[in-house]
Amino acid sequence: MKIQLSDHFKYKTLFKFTLPSIVMMIFTSIYGVVDGFFVSNFVGKTPFAAVNFIMPFLMILGGLGFMFGTGGSALISKTLGEGEKDKAQRIFSLLVYVSVLCGVIMAILGIIFIKPIASLLGAEGAMLEDCVLYGRIILCALPFLLLQFEFQSFFITAEKPQLGLASTLIAGFTNMILDALFTAIFPFGLVGAAFATATSQVVGGIIPLVYFSRKNPSLLRLRKTEFDGKSLLKTVTNGSSELMSNISMSIVSMLYNIQLLKYAGENGVAAYGTLMYVNLVFIAIFIGYSIGVAPVVGYHYGAKNENELKGLKRKSFVIILASSLVMFILAEVLAKPLSSIFVGYDKELLELTVRGFHIYSFSFLFAGIAIFGSSFFTALNDGAISAIISFLRTLVFQISAVLLFPLIWGIDGIWISIVAAEVMAVIVTLIFLKIKKKKFNY
Repeated sequence: MKIQLSDHFKYKTLFKFTLPSIVMMIFTSIYGVVDGFFVSNFVGKTPFAAVNFIMPFLMILGGLGFMFGTGGSALISKTLGEGEKDKAQRIFSLLVYVSVLCGVIMAILGIIFIKPIASLLGAEGAMLEDCVLYGRIILCALPFLLLQFEFQSFFITAEKPQLGLASTLIAGFTNMILDALFTAIFPFGLVGAAFATATSQVVGGIIPLVYFSRKNPSLLRLRKTEFDGKSLLKTVTNGSSELMSNISMSIVSMLYNIQLLKYAGENGVAAYGTLMYVNLVFIAIFIGYSIGVAPVVGYHYGAKNENELKGLKRKSFVIILASSLVMFILAEVLAKPLSSIFVGYDKELLELTVRGFHIYSFSFLFAGIAIFGSSFFTALNDGAISAIISFLRTLVFQISAVLLFPLIWGIDGIWISIVAAEVMAVIVTLIFLKIKKKKFNY
C-alpha cells in the first residue's frame, strides 16, 4: 500500500516510509568507505591520507546539493500541503536548473584553485600532488554530485523514496565495481579510484534527472518554469542549515587534519580518515531518518495538522534515542575489527585508530538529537533556527574544543572534543525546541 505525505504516521508507517532514506544514506556512505578501503589497501598510505585531506574541500562544494534538496523539499512539501501542486512543480524545476548552473561554475573554479587551496591547508610534496590529482577528477562530476544529493530529498517529497534508494544503489554499485576494477585488478592507482567515484556521481545524477524529465506517477516533474526570487531565497534560507553543516564539518575536518598532523603526523590523518568513514555510516542513519521524515513534517505543517506534528516529534525522539544506544554499543564492540579493515597493515597506526575509536564512539549517544532538531526546523520552514543549531554544533563547539582540549589531553583531546561538541549541541537543540513549541504547536 502506497504511503502518502497526508497519511497518519504510526511507528510502523513512519519506519516504512523513512527506511529507504536511511538505507540510501547508509549506502551512500558505504560506497565512500569502499573508495577509502581500496585506496588505503591497494594504492598506499600517502594517497589515502591525501584523499581524506582534500575530501572536506570537495564536500563543501557538494553541500550546495544538500542545500537545494533539503531547503527546496521543505518549501515544496509545505506548498503541496497547502494544495498548490502546480506551484510546487514550478519551484522544483527552478531549483534543479539553478543547481546545475551552480555546479558547473563551482567545478570550474575548483579545478583552477584546488592546488593553492590544498597547499594553504598544509599539504606538501607527494601528498599535495595526490590531493590535486584526485580532486580535479572528482570536480569534473560536481554538477552531477549536486543533482544526486538534492534528488535524495526530492524523491521523498515526490512520495517515491524507493526510487531514490534504487538510484543510490545503482550509483553505489557502480563505484564499488569500478574501484575494484581500477585499483585492485588494473593498477590505475589514485586516478582509477577518482574515476570510479566521479563516474558513480554522474550515474547518480543522471538517473533521477531522466526520471523527473519524463511523465511519471510521482508528485513532481520537471517542466518549464520562471525565475522566482522569493522561492529561491526561501529555499536557500531553509537549506542554509544543511549547507552550513556541510561547510562547517568540512572546515572542522580540515582543522582536525591540521591538528593531527601537528600531534601525530601522517598517521594521525590516516586514523582520523578511518574514524570519519565509520562515522559517515553511523551518522547516515540519523541523517537518512531526518531527510525521510522532513517532507512529512513540512506537509502537515502546511496543512495545519498540529496533532500529527506532535506525534511525529515524539515518535522521532523515541526512534533516535534507541538508535543512538545501539550505535554506541556497536562502535565500542567493533572498534578494532572496523579499524583493521583500513589500517590493519600498520600496527602503530592501528593502535592509534582503535584508541581514538573508543573515545569517539561516545559522540553517537548525542549526535542524533541535534541532527534531527536542525532538520525538524528546516521542515517547519524556520531556516534561521536550523542554521543556528548546525552552526553551533558543527563549527563553534567543535572548533573551540579541538583547539583547547589537545592542549590538556594531547591527541586524546582531539577525540574528546567531538564528544563535547555533540553534548553542547543537544543542550542547544532542546532549548530551541522548548522556545518554539508555542509558535509551531508541536
